[in-house]
Amino acid sequence: METLGSGAAFFDYDADGDSDLYFVNGAPLPGYVAQEVPTNCLYRNNGDGTFTDVTEESGVGDTGYGHGCAVGDYNNDGQLDLYVTNYGTNRLYRNNGDGTFTDVAEIAGVTEPRWSSSCAFADYDRDGNLDLYVVNYIVFDIEENPWCGLKEKGIRAYCEPDNFPAQSDTLFRNNGDGTFTDVTKSAGIYRTTGKGLGVVWGDYNNDGVPDVYVANDSTENFFYHNNGDGTFEEVGFMVGVALSEDGAAENGMGTAFGDWNNDGWLDLTVTNYAQQTNTLYHNDADGFFTDATATTKTAQLTYPYLGWATAFIDYDNDGYQDLFVANGHLHENLAELRQQGTYGQRNLLFRNNYNGTFTEVSETLGPGMKLEDVSRGATFADYDSDGDIDIVVTNSNTAPRLLRNDGGNQKNYLQIRLIATQGTTDAIGARIKITTGELTQTREVRSGDGYLSQRDLTLHFGVADYVQIDSIEIQWQSGAKQLIKSVPANQVLSLKENGNE
Repeated sequence: METLGSGAAFFDYDADGDSDLYFVNGAPLPGYVAQEVPTNCLYRNNGDGTFTDVTEESGVGDTGYGHGCAVGDYNNDGQLDLYVTNYGTNRLYRNNGDGTFTDVAEIAGVTEPRWSSSCAFADYDRDGNLDLYVVNYIVFDIEENPWCGLKEKGIRAYCEPDNFPAQSDTLFRNNGDGTFTDVTKSAGIYRTTGKGLGVVWGDYNNDGVPDVYVANDSTENFFYHNNGDGTFEEVGFMVGVALSEDGAAENGMGTAFGDWNNDGWLDLTVTNYAQQTNTLYHNDADGFFTDATATTKTAQLTYPYLGWATAFIDYDNDGYQDLFVANGHLHENLAELRQQGTYGQRNLLFRNNYNGTFTEVSETLGPGMKLEDVSRGATFADYDSDGDIDIVVTNSNTAPRLLRNDGGNQKNYLQIRLIATQGTTDAIGARIKITTGELTQTREVRSGDGYLSQRDLTLHFGVADYVQIDSIEIQWQSGAKQLIKSVPANQVLSLKENGNE
């Protein structure tokens, strides 16, 4: 279980305008005694570049064996709620609006006792209530943990996922009364061949409803096309995102959508095991994807690394989304196991060259990007409100890293917070297109992408040297559209559906 690691979330739980920070942690395995039982932790952003631990008073210090988390206002009361996945019973923390949370997973019907990894909210049926996708990994019993490794030498290793049966993911439909119904089978999501780790919702074909992609470990990845009638069709093979370019199922870990070439269509990335390369898919705008890993010049550089969390972020505010990857191996004893690579690995940041290629620049970005950790999850926000995107990375068996961006604000930016008045208040699923001169960018408000983690719901746009945004076009999840013109750059803009706040 410890191989999966755990994630983190940036979200404004107290609605004071600052991005607070939540960490998911592991726990002692059954039968093991620990001097101190770890808990998940919530840190309130003080607004001055520091945080205060508010875990105890907030009530979100779960002691289960945690993995992933996602944020969304599932009951539409204007407060961001928190879902946490575990090896065992999952948690749904309802935000009480007074700085505290209450676990309502059992009442809501979303405990999901299987081994869950990533999770994400989305209003897939457009009824105004956030539904919940929970990724489940494999069938594993700690009491029957098989022996894997080099038996002749007595060297034990973590077992590969092929040693265990897969289990289906779960789709919970929100009933609108604080409870959920498992609609996995009726919605067409039920599959018993996937060993899921990463999930991301996104409208890949621009038809106004969210589709969902799942990265599977050692089996083909799933891509569920939303039919718009409450059901899905699995189209991964058909659209070209189920396998590698040479037709092989890989060890998918994290996944993210992002329009890296600014053509208005969501592209897709998946991180994989070492010696497989990560995969970068280009959305061809016709319902299909092309594997662009080689042409974007990211293949060779990711080959030695074992990738986990990933995200498209514009770290330098030039108006084009760059690509971040968190890395770290499974085995501390790689040499003994006769495997290539190192246990600790540096994370990667690929700068977008605007021409369909990327350049890996992490070693030029300061000491924080040169560290060799055993990284897993990652979350992103402008936590210090200086106009550029910062990064938090979670690591196995050591403290997380807070990587403050000290140079990204040399160019201009715009940050947008959406407040919906129809349906889901957090605007998850809404899409924004901004235009500055000849530069057009598209983003979606999204819950739970990357790997086990949640990035801040505030959308960040770098706008290069432009000092004014010509237009902001919003497609709300309700279907309503809104246009705002002539907006000054370098501000955080709160936009309310049908009017500015």
